[in-house]
Amino acid sequence: MSAGESSARAVALAPPRAYGPPPAVGVLRAQDEDFVVEEDLGFAPAGAGAHLLLKVRKRGANTQWVAQQLARLAGCRTAEVGYAGLKDRHAIAVQWFSVPRGRDATAWDAVRAPDFEVLEAHPHHRKLPRGALAGNRFRVRIRAAAGTTAGEGDGARLAALIGPRLAAIAHGGVPNYFGPQRFGRDGGNLVRPAGTRAGRAAPGFLLSAARSVVFNAVLSERVAADSWRTLLPGDLANLDGRGSIFAVEEGDDPVALAARCARLEIHPTGPLWGAGSPASRGALLELESRIGAQYPAECALCADAGMRHERRSLRIAVRELSCEPAAESVLLAFRLTRGCFATAVLRELVSLAGESSAA
Repeated sequence: MSAGESSARAVALAPPRAYGPPPAVGVLRAQDEDFVVEEDLGFAPAGAGAHLLLKVRKRGANTQWVAQQLARLAGCRTAEVGYAGLKDRHAIAVQWFSVPRGRDATAWDAVRAPDFEVLEAHPHHRKLPRGALAGNRFRVRIRAAAGTTAGEGDGARLAALIGPRLAAIAHGGVPNYFGPQRFGRDGGNLVRPAGTRAGRAAPGFLLSAARSVVFNAVLSERVAADSWRTLLPGDLANLDGRGSIFAVEEGDDPVALAARCARLEIHPTGPLWGAGSPASRGALLELESRIGAQYPAECALCADAGMRHERRSLRIAVRELSCEPAAESVLLAFRLTRGCFATAVLRELVSLAGESSAA
């Protein structure tokens, strides 16, 4: 592995935490039921149309495999099955799929398999496209690690340890890092296999990982400088929960912008790399360009594929955050907008048993 690949992997898998070392050690995903995610579409099924929207609960299965099973049941090609996003395999996920309308909607109510079941079926006017959801709701159980300060089965003490950190997160959000699942096992998606085609023929997973590691690198630098939740001159701001981006101009009222940031209404953004230069200006453009130059292979891959520069919020507002202690664990509940990773929240709260908390 080259020095550049090693640096990229380190930034991708272990970027700096915003609030310092986690206050507790915990165990995540001891079983599938410990991690539950449910999609929030943000719209209601149309009630008529040439497709069906299927609400599916899956366990221990990946999204693409479920799509293949639904295609077989619907008598269509897998490519005709739509879904808004990929969900973790080692979890319980409630997500929406679409299939061409063939069999009656009521016939789907009987679809039950060991790995998934159809909960609802509704007529809809079009195939469900990627990204067509408002957000995701999570219910995550953190189990106390035996032999730690929060251990010995004491969920109440675990809740007390992470309580102040939860309050800080509710107030200030967390860095919007791409999670480790974006980079594959041990960062394997960051390594370009020999013979892999470049340009528009490059595999999607490779392009996604390349773009994501450059973003994480920019965000890491702004976390280190404690500017990840502050709008700076030359920045571009994102309206919370929406795709709207606007430039921070010299004449803008800095006090008003700071107040909106403090209320989690707007957030600074970082680059999703493409051809040309980022849209930021001044010192921020210099920073983003300097970091991009540290990842020449990843940036060239995105540019050669014809990708355009885009922006992504540097911060996640964690909504509907709650913590309920149990006998030997705590149950967290929270909501994130689409495209955000629950791991970005969890890594600020606990380090995993056997993991260094200094990162």
